[in-house]
Order: sequence, then structure tokens, then C-alpha cells
Amino acid sequence: MAESVVAHKRNIERKTKVKTGCATCRIRKVKCDENKPFCQKCVNTGRTCDGYESPFRFFTSQPINNVHVGGIKSDFGLRPIQPTFIEITPKDIDLLNRCFSTKTLFDVKLGCDEEAREVLQASLTDPHIRHAVSSLRALREDLETSGDGPASVAQQTPSYHYGLQQYNMALGGLASNLSSRGSNELKSALLCCQIFISIEQVRKNYDAMAQHIILGLRIMHEYRTRPYFAAANTLVPAHHDHLPLLDVFIIKLFAAPCKFADPPATADISGSTLSVSLISPQQQPVESRDLRTIAPDMRTELTRIAMSTLEFLGKVSQVKSVEIALQLLSEKAALLESLESWLNDLELVQTETGPPGPEPISVCFLRLFHLILKIVLLGALDSSPDLYAALRTENDRLQGVANNVGERVRSYIRCSGTSSGRRGRSTVR
Repeated sequence: MAESVVAHKRNIERKTKVKTGCATCRIRKVKCDENKPFCQKCVNTGRTCDGYESPFRFFTSQPINNVHVGGIKSDFGLRPIQPTFIEITPKDIDLLNRCFSTKTLFDVKLGCDEEAREVLQASLTDPHIRHAVSSLRALREDLETSGDGPASVAQQTPSYHYGLQQYNMALGGLASNLSSRGSNELKSALLCCQIFISIEQVRKNYDAMAQHIILGLRIMHEYRTRPYFAAANTLVPAHHDHLPLLDVFIIKLFAAPCKFADPPATADISGSTLSVSLISPQQQPVESRDLRTIAPDMRTELTRIAMSTLEFLGKVSQVKSVEIALQLLSEKAALLESLESWLNDLELVQTETGPPGPEPISVCFLRLFHLILKIVLLGALDSSPDLYAALRTENDRLQGVANNVGERVRSYIRCSGTSSGRRGRSTVR
């Protein structure tokens, strides 16, 4: 009898361990259909669907010890933005715009003034965004002060530790309240995600950057920030108006030119080859320069496709009729075809330049940008069952390319430090 009671208790415990699904189904201990943004099982039974666990939980960092930051000085005004500000100045916007990307040359304009203004305005009342902005400013100051060579990693500054502390606070605070699906919470999530992408670029954690991109775009798609086709010839308006358009920000971020360059391998004293060395373009053999010359030409065409994608997304946001939406589907198909042709051209040029070898980092970034554009376009106007499988495949590819970019950049920085023998920026102007 006792054994049957124990077995019955174990069966109950097993049934309570529902690890996926919406919060309502997990509390009720029933299987959830995991439909987004609202569980259909809850909707059909007249219940309120309480949403899903925050995707940002994957990024929760280890606790960071408090550090004294009173002595930190910064051109960016490193102190956390206080909610007492009543006006966002053009200088504030320009400074944050500069912080958004380290992939670019430091003096390249991203054209993200509106995004910077929205972030700063929201930071006046949202503590999570305020922590995220403070983190980005601190980490960017550390980068520009200490450089991005190997020595800068070994000699982490109070500014760097403060930036990580603020980042951890932004992540933890956001993860705790993202289960609420109100417009304010979604806006906070998307703006924070925008800053997190920039933070991970500063930290050169491109794999984590890709995860933020994937999760942010997933939030946009699941919560329907733009109109979409729910079925054949059935156009559904956006579920949430006036949310930050993270996909537009990401496209602007990656449309900027890449600052990294990695000359071809050279032999060391022992006769083995180094994957990266710092040889000026003038010193490179003609045959090794061929592959490097494809990056500007290929980037020009990809940037053209990106600008067309931005125009397309603007039209999608404003679409009102099925007829216009169907025309936009044709435009979407043409853009996807252009992306496929671009990739084929890239592979063809690389084949013609000679035997396979390490790609320039700038070309790796182009591959990353290509996949981002493809993922954004695939999700536009679409909610078909097959879409999620397609997005999962492309997201996995994006993560793989981002991991490769991270490894290449770290190698570049190590070799840059070894070659120069001192700390400094490994930028190519």
C-alpha cells in the first residue's frame, strides 16, 4: 500500500514538471500548444494567457562585485542617466549614436539618431534601460581609453567593471518583468535588446550578440509589430503599434563599413604559418590581395539590398489592404532572390580567386549581415506553420557565423598586440 502511495506521488510530481508553455498552462499543469503570442488553449477556454518565460534569462551573468567608480572620468558623461533630466540634447543623441557600434570606423555615422533619441527618452523613466545605457557608455569609454588590444583585457579598468555591473543589473531586471506582455514591457525589452547588441559588440562577444539579435527579432515577430497574413488573403493589423523597430536598427548597424582587416598568412621562424599578421596592403602579393578586394564591391551590392529592405519594411508597417500586401509579397520574394544571387556571386568570386583559405573578417561580417537580412525578410508578412522551421535553420546559421566572427576578431586582436608590442586599437582606417 505504501509503495502505491509513493508511486502515485511520483506520478503527480512528474505531471507538475512542465518546462515549456505559457505560465497559465504550467500553473494548470496541462500541455500548452505554445502558440505565440497567446496560447490557443487558453483563448479557447476563455482564460487569460499569462505569457512565456523571458528569453533573456539565457544571458544572466555571474554576480559582479561592486567597484568604486567615483574616480572615473568620461567624455560621455559616464554617470548613470538620472530620471530628473527633462530634455535630451543633440549632443546626448550624437554620443549615444557613436556608442552603438564598434564594427565600424569610429568616425562613421550610423544614422541611428532617432533610435538614440528613443532610448534616451525611455531611460528617463525605465531603470532597466538606464542601466543598459550606463553599461554601454562605460564599456565604450574603456574601449576608447584602453584600446582593444590583448593588454586591455588583462588590465580591466574600474570603468569596465562598472559597465559589467550595470549590464548585469539591466539583464536581471528585465528578465524579472518581461513575462508581462504590455506595450511598455515589450518596448523596454526591445530597446534593451538594441543596447545589449551594442554592448556585446563592444565586448567582442559576437556569439552573445547574435543571440540578442535572434531573440529580439523573435519578440518582434511573435508579438506582431507589423501587419501580417494570418491565412490566404487575410491581412491582420499589427498587435502592438509604436514599438521600437529593432530590425531597422540592426540593418543600419550592419550596413556601416567594417573596420577590421586581416592580411594573409605569413611564415614564422619555425616555418609554420600564422593565420593573421599585420602586413600593409601595399606589401601583400597581388594574388593574396584579390580576395580582399571583393569586400568593398560585395558590400556595395549588399548595402543596396539592405536599403531596399528598409524601404520594404516601411511599406509593410503602413499596409492597409490585401491588394497592396500581395504586391509587397512579390517585392519580398524579389529581395530574397537578390540575397540568394548575392551569396552565389560571393561564392563564385571566392572560387575564382584561388584555393580556399581564411576569409577576411570584413567578408565574415558581410555573411552575418546577409543572414540578418534574410531572417528579417522571411518573417515579414508571414505567420505560416513552415516559417518557424525556416527561421530556426537560418538562426542556427547566423549563430555559427557569429561564433566564427568572434574567433576571427579575437585572433586579429591577439596578433595585432603581438606585432605592435604595445596596447592600441587594431583598426584600419
